[in-house]
Amino acid sequence: MLWASGRAEATQLPRLRVIGRKEPWPSWTPTANMMRAVPHYRAYASGMAGGTENPLGARALYLYRDGEDTYFRLHGTNEPDTIGTAVSSGCIRLVNQDIIDLYNRVPVGAPVVVLQT
Repeated sequence: MLWASGRAEATQLPRLRVIGRKEPWPSWTPTANMMRAVPHYRAYASGMAGGTENPLGARALYLYRDGEDTYFRLHGTNEPDTIGTAVSSGCIRLVNQDIIDLYNRVPVGAPVVVLQT
């Protein structure tokens, strides 16, 4: 069900982490690296509220290690045709109905193992 693909940041994706936080309709703030790579993201330097136009989609599961945010996410997308393409900054994107299902079934603290192909 999960597909990981993306830019060079994806190679830094932690292998074993836990769900540290869950958010419905999460807000999104691009990282400094994202704004350098995609200059029009600078318009969102102060963040973008959750909603249908937000790139994190309907839900987000935040990956943590040792109680700290790794800045990698399992999240929905408002552009499902981009899943599996090199547009992500290392996050794992799912269609909104799949992330909603996962969000409803996976508790905070659940272990996450990411296998890279």
